[in-house]
Formats: sequence, structure tokens, C-alpha cells
Amino acid sequence: MTFQPAPRPFPLSRMRRSRKDDFSRRLMRETRLTTDDLIYPVFVLEGTGQREPVASMPGIERLSIDLLLEEARELVELGIPAVALFPVTPAEAKSLDAAEAWNPEGLAQRATRALKQHFPQLGVITDVALDPFTTHGQDGIIDEQGYVLNDVTVEALVRQALSHAEAGADIVAPSDMMDGRILAIREALEDAGYINTRILAYSAKYASAYYGPFRDAVGSAANLGKADKATYQMDPANSDEALHEVAMDLAEGADMVMVKPGMPYLDIVQRVKEHHKVPTFVYQVSGEYAMHQAAIANGWLSEAVIMESLTVIKRAGADAILTYYAKHAARQLRGL
Repeated sequence: MTFQPAPRPFPLSRMRRSRKDDFSRRLMRETRLTTDDLIYPVFVLEGTGQREPVASMPGIERLSIDLLLEEARELVELGIPAVALFPVTPAEAKSLDAAEAWNPEGLAQRATRALKQHFPQLGVITDVALDPFTTHGQDGIIDEQGYVLNDVTVEALVRQALSHAEAGADIVAPSDMMDGRILAIREALEDAGYINTRILAYSAKYASAYYGPFRDAVGSAANLGKADKATYQMDPANSDEALHEVAMDLAEGADMVMVKPGMPYLDIVQRVKEHHKVPTFVYQVSGEYAMHQAAIANGWLSEAVIMESLTVIKRAGADAILTYYAKHAARQLRGL
């Protein structure tokens, strides 16, 4: 039976009473954002002492591994639990078969080993997808017509995920949206003895226009050109389909699931969390960050929108948020 609240007529009930003072608002607050909710995405470069700003993401830089370690020290000091790695692959290392993706001496693998050696307490999440490594910018291996081949791509993703686990990744995060890849990766991890390597499945990843700055940051935008990813990423018009995608990934061995993008898809976050009641992560993507930064820089919005945006993602049901604002939010939460 559905609970029916008793009538609360005015003036016996004044909703503004609890809003009058700061202490009361704090006591009545339903959703609390903490540093434990934050994951910081970072872009990793080849070389030493290399730092490159991302033009479409003001305040975000690509970092070489030595500078990544300096960044990691700050993340640990701020209490941020985990970092998500995204390698910037040199053009000469890209290929049609994306073989650099599972190179044991690849950029993501070396960055993972360095982070786990110096900061073992910091969780390392690695991206399992081929788009940074392909000459065409798609997330998989293509046929003569440019169609992404599912099963061949899954074989490549398994090799990539195993190379990440071997390097010490705590969580591998398939973001490719191929069918069946979670089961294939889970079975391969089990067979190889990586029984505690977690899988964060990008289960509800939409074919969104909000990813543009990210593709600039990892260097895949030029390779992709005017092509799109609509044959494997989800249609932004669909909601029920997301529940099916999540259910499949959970059945195949995912430990946690991702909804991407964030704020424009909070209805999806809420439905996934309420229906499946599993750890649900949200990616506040590059386009969301870029829009906020542009509006703040122009004086159209105040910086208060940063914490508000993260809080509403949490309110919708997110257990963790990948956000380029992780450091800003952690400082705010610690009063720094």
C-alpha cells in the first residue's frame, strides 16, 4: 500500500520555517555531497615535464607521467578516492587494429604502474576503449564500410583490459558500448587470476554532442571527423533501453555501472538507481564542464553552480561522480 501523508494545510504547516536559519537548513538537508563521491579524470601525455592546456576545457591540462604523480599527491591530500586515466596517444602509435591499446609499455599501462607504486591508496580506473588508438577515431575495429565490428572489437577490448589489470589497475572501465564485452572481460580476468579487478561498465553511454572537448583532449576529434558513434552508443531519445543495457552488463559481471553524460541525463540516473539498486556512477562530461567554465568566465553564472551541479547529480542517485571539478569540490568541502 502506498503511504498517504496527512494533509498539512497552511498556516499549521509553513514550509519556510525550516529554511529560516542556516543551522536548520543543514539539519533538514536530504542530500550530502562528500569528497568520497568524487573521481578525477586526467589526460596523460608522453614525455617528461610536459604540460599542455586543453583549449576547450579551461583549467584542464594534459600531463606527462611525472607531473601526473604530482597531481596524484594533491588528490590524495584532498581525500579524493580515485583517478580515471585517459591517454593521449601519439599519431604514429595509432592504427586500424588499435594494437597500442594493449601494449604493456603503453602510456596508460605505464601511468597505472607509476600511480600504484607511488600512491597505492589511490584508486586507479582505466578506460577500456579503442578510440584513442584508432586512426579513424571510432571505439572499435571497422569494416570496409566503416561499420564498427562488435565481436572483433570485443577481442581487442579483452586484451586491453588484461593489460590494464596486469599493470595494476583497480577498476577497468569499458566505455565502448559493444555488446557482450563485460562477460568476455570478466571471464578473461577470472581466468588470468585478476579476481579482484573491478569492472565499471559504461552501460548507459549516449551518443551525445557533449563529448566534443574530451575528444579534443585525447586527440581523437580530428580522426573521427564528421563521423558519429550512433551505431553503438545509445540514442538520446531512449530511456527504457538504458535499463536493459544496465541489466545485461550486471548479468555479465559488472560491479558498478555508469550513466554518461550527467546533468542532461539525470532522469536516466534516477531510473537506473531505483530499478537496479546497484552502485551507479555518473560522468559529468567535458561539455558540461566547458559550458560551466564559459558561463563563469563571462560572469553569466557564479562558481556556486559547480557545487550545485554536483549535488543534483548526487540527489538523482549517483554513488560517485567523475568530474573535472573534483579538486575544486574537495577544496570547497574541506573549507580550503
